[in-house]
Amino acid sequence: MTPLGRLRLLDLSRQLPGPFCTTLLADLGAEVLVNAAPGDPFGTGIPFLVRNKQSMTLNLKTEAGRDVFLRLAAGADVVLEGFRPGVMARLGLGWEHLSALNPRLVYCAISGYGQDGPYRDRVGHDVNYLAAAGVLNYVGESGGPPVIPGVQIADIGAGSLLATVGILTALIARERTGRGQLVDVAML
Repeated sequence: MTPLGRLRLLDLSRQLPGPFCTTLLADLGAEVLVNAAPGDPFGTGIPFLVRNKQSMTLNLKTEAGRDVFLRLAAGADVVLEGFRPGVMARLGLGWEHLSALNPRLVYCAISGYGQDGPYRDRVGHDVNYLAAAGVLNYVGESGGPPVIPGVQIADIGAGSLLATVGILTALIARERTGRGQLVDVAML
């Protein structure tokens, strides 16, 4: 038996932070079901991020797609999404709706600036978060211009790893309380 054996996770993310998080959880034994884009069997375009996962293709903008997702979410342990704040709620699939359907569900939302606050609607990518945090000032030669790192620091460090820790912590809390939790991961 693996550490996360029998744990069922639905992955609705596309960019690096979510798929890398769910790859780590799959490596620990979680059953991960990825909602892949039509024509992309990998779900992310990056083959190494789909190891130990299964994929499906649901259009969550259709009633049929939402119905299938709701049936899956009713029996899931974790839902992870990486949409802009409010998208899942507009689809009727947000934390409030899913936690009413499945009170033990751990719901993880990864976004640039979090689900609440003045910057929640801003878009961005790894280099934007690094610049805003002042990290680019420390990359490159002293006194020289900032250099874009060769690895996605914010995506992996603030996105993937903090989401993984948040999900695992919420699962421990669920074992103690019987209730799921919302894990809101902001990359900045």
